[in-house]
Amino acid sequence: MTGVPGGTGVGWRSGIAAVLDDVDGLAFHEVVAESLHPDAVPASLLRRPVVVHGVRLSPGSPEGVDPGRVAHLAACAAATGAALVSEHIAFTRAGGVEAGHLLPLPRTREALDVLVANVAATRPELDVPLALEPIAALFDWPDDEFDEAEFLHRLHDRTGAPLLLDIANTYVNARNRGRDPRADVDALLTGLPPGAVAYCHVAGHAADATGLLHDTHTDPVPDAVLALLTHTVAQLPVPPPVMLERDGRYPPAAELCAELDAVAAAAGHASPCRTGADSGHGAGTVTAPAADGTGTT
Repeated sequence: MTGVPGGTGVGWRSGIAAVLDDVDGLAFHEVVAESLHPDAVPASLLRRPVVVHGVRLSPGSPEGVDPGRVAHLAACAAATGAALVSEHIAFTRAGGVEAGHLLPLPRTREALDVLVANVAATRPELDVPLALEPIAALFDWPDDEFDEAEFLHRLHDRTGAPLLLDIANTYVNARNRGRDPRADVDALLTGLPPGAVAYCHVAGHAADATGLLHDTHTDPVPDAVLALLTHTVAQLPVPPPVMLERDGRYPPAAELCAELDAVAAAAGHASPCRTGADSGHGAGTVTAPAADGTGTT
């Protein structure tokens, strides 16, 4: 439906590009649009199929989407040959003020109307489908009219937009709300048609001093998130494409490959690294991360 290759992918970052070049079994790269210049696409990014991932479109903003940001997403998709663009069910801008972070929408009819209108305004400018990702929300609004599953069901019913299901976000949100992550996955998937999930994210998280979990993209994917990924895949007709997000504190190449293989195993995919004594993944250069976007994704 969306053209994302089946298998395990990874977020392309300049700090790990050299390591990723040596991982033969990766199915695709995801690249943050705001880190990309369409007229200067790195050759290493184009070694595999690409998904363009935006972080600053702000489709939840009542003032509408910025045409320049939509045009940039379209240009990035064209320059990379991307089969899909993804963005967040969030807002980063309100009243002309940039928040610098992905903020949750109130789950209300009014916010849903705004989101649907902004998706409708964006899609004609893209030559590929637009997938939407629920974020890791550090708070909920007091005037919510729907739970998250019902809000996403209504969004899909009205837009038909496929879902980018971030398993790490789902886990963090459930734990922070005192809920069972598996029950939240089941509630979401029960109301969606087959094929509604375009692909999935996994990432690590960390707890602050109060015990609140934060989606960090700088910590290893914990076993609990891998188990939730396996549970999610079991509810779907075929294993979806899955990608690992790492935005800093990159581990040595061998550890990164082991993490990719663990993600693949949890998703029912073939090993991307084919780890072993002769794999050649014990070496590699991991450099400091570049600035790749707004907050965590």
